[in-house]
Formats: sequence, structure tokens, C-alpha cells
Amino acid sequence: MRLFVIAGEPSGDLLGGALLAGLRELCAAPPRLEGVGGPAMAAEGLASRFPMQELSIMGLAEVLPRAPSLLRRIRETADAVVAAAPDALITIDSPDFCLRVARRARRQLPGLKVIHYVAPSVWAWRPGRAAKMARVVDHVLALLPFEPPYMQAAGMTCDFVGHPVAGERQATPGEVAALRAEFGIAAGQPLLVLLPGSRRGEIARIGPAFADVMRRLRAERPDLAVLLPAAGAVAEALPALFPPDAAGWPRLLDPRGRPAPEAEARKRAAFAAADVALAASGTVSLELAAAGAPMVIAYKANPLTEWMIRRLVRVDTATLVNLVTETRAVPEFFFDDFSPELIAPAVGALLDDPAAAAAQRAVGQRAMDLLGRGGEPPGLRAARSVLEAIGRR
Repeated sequence: MRLFVIAGEPSGDLLGGALLAGLRELCAAPPRLEGVGGPAMAAEGLASRFPMQELSIMGLAEVLPRAPSLLRRIRETADAVVAAAPDALITIDSPDFCLRVARRARRQLPGLKVIHYVAPSVWAWRPGRAAKMARVVDHVLALLPFEPPYMQAAGMTCDFVGHPVAGERQATPGEVAALRAEFGIAAGQPLLVLLPGSRRGEIARIGPAFADVMRRLRAERPDLAVLLPAAGAVAEALPALFPPDAAGWPRLLDPRGRPAPEAEARKRAAFAAADVALAASGTVSLELAAAGAPMVIAYKANPLTEWMIRRLVRVDTATLVNLVTETRAVPEFFFDDFSPELIAPAVGALLDDPAAAAAQRAVGQRAMDLLGRGGEPPGLRAARSVLEAIGRR
């Protein structure tokens, strides 16, 4: 079996790695692979045609300066798909890049089977995307349980395969205790975990407000400990935005120099140890929910991107925990509400009200059940779905 697989983001690379591992487990002979991916997919035998980081761009204002190089990569990748003539092209998230590649490749290979992993959020904005996507995509692998009907209505087949966060191993009590001891956080001492984003642009926009929230909370609660888990690519930018106060907080939980599994385990231990987290919007809300951390979500986009979101979004929440559980349990602060004066009291309320924190934890655990916790691993479910879609089972 020959597969051409494309991922454009680290999250997509992880999905792709799990999918390829599932295919290796289910297939008598490992598939022959070509495409674009990162280290997780490389570990399963994919030699990326170019560094995946070239595609890891978010926001209209960030994409525009890179448009010529992205268009060149689209042409090159589509030509490579045509030359490979695979049994299927599997595109993973990054629809602006991946679906353009699929469209160009299908002009020369009309019978090409195209499978897209991660359904577009048509339930949130631009519902017409599903119909456009159906022109070049045959089958969709969905992370969220309510997504298949949207894809099927547009003319594609679709399977809910589970969200990877629901299957991740969580920190043990011993790991949590070890992390608190490492940073000198006493038993019963409240802990705030700050997560201002994983890209330099995000941190520049979000970091100052998060730092202000931290200072306000520490002024009212001098014993509040603060941890700042760092993404490797931006760890160097964080100390300038979050200088420690007289008591030495926040402390940086820096993954640099540690093996990836150890760095990930420490991050999950920090999430599980948190009495509350303040995080930028994104998949991290599910990671926090899986760890049992009450949270407040806040986000500030580039002004041009924010203008587009205001015009196009059709839902009243952007937090996945809220969407999956059909609640508004997680407070969120976007657009005009992105203000330390509003965010700090919401974080403080979760610190001061154990019942409210426990209620949010319960909602987060329900979200994990709805996302497939306890079932077959998502990568294996995705692999089964792929094989059925291309008629190999």
C-alpha cells in the first residue's frame, strides 16, 4: 500500500504518527510512505520532503508575507503526489495548504482517494467550507463526536475516531508530588499555571495581560505559586515578559534539554498539580481538563484576524470543553473582554471557591468520556477507518 501523508503543524504530526503506527499494527506489510511531516511521523518511517515548520503559520496577517513560498510548496507537493500515484492522499489538518495540494493533484489524478484527518470546524464558522471540501475529499476522520453529520451532509463519509487527548496518560500522584517538591510548593499552597501560547506572536500579544493578571493575584494572595510551562520554541522569550517577583514567582517549567517524553510528563504533572490555570485558547483546554485542572481561557488575536473572526464565527464559545459538553463551564475572555481587570477576578474565583473548581473538573471529565476515553486508541481507530475507506479491509 502506497500512501502520501501531509501534516503541517506539530499537533498534526502527532496525529499522523499515531495513525501510521496504527496502520503498521493492522497491515501485514507496512505501507510505503511519502509526504510532509515532523518527528512523530518520521519515527514511523516518513522522510519529509521539506521541514514541516515551513507550514506552521497561523493567522491571516502572518500568512500573507509567506504566501509566495507557500504557493511554491503547494505546487511542488501536488506534483510529488501525482508522481507517486498513491492508493490514498491523507491530509492532516492545515486545510489551507493540504486541500490546495489535493485540488491540484486531483486535476491530474481524478481517481485519487483523498482522506482528511481533523474535520473543519464548520459548526463554528464558514459552513460552506464543507461543501467546498467535498469536491476534493472523499472521507474525513473527525476528532469531535458531533462532527460526522456535518461532513456527511456535504457528501463525504466521516468517522469519529476519538480525540488523542482523551487517551493520553495522566500524571500519577507521585509525579505531582515530585513536581511540587522540585519547585518548593508546599502542601496546601495554591498553584496557578500560566499558558500564554506556543508561538512568539501569541506570547507577544497575550503575555503582558497574563503577567498583569499574575501580579494582581499575587498582590491579593502572597502565597500563590506560579508555574509557566514553556514551549521549546518560545522559552527564551518568556523571562522578559514574566520576570520573577521578590518571592521568585513565576518559575519556568522549561523542556529544553530534556527528552520529549520526560518533558511531556512534567507538563502533565504541572497541569494536574494546578489549582487553576490561565491559558490561551486552543487544544490546551482539553489537556487541562484531562488533568483535572480548573481553568480560565483568554485570547487576543492579530487585529485583522480578530476582525474576520467577529464577522464569521457562529458559536458563542471557542473552548472545546464547553462545546463538547454543551455547557459554558469554562470562563473565557476574548475580544473586548480580554482585559486583566476582567480575567483576574475569574481566576481568583476558582482559587477561592472549591465547589466551583470541583464542578468544572467534573465537566472536564465528562468531556473526556465524550471524546473517547476508555475506548480503542484514536490512532488505531483512525487506521481502521483509513483502511475501510480505501477498501483494504
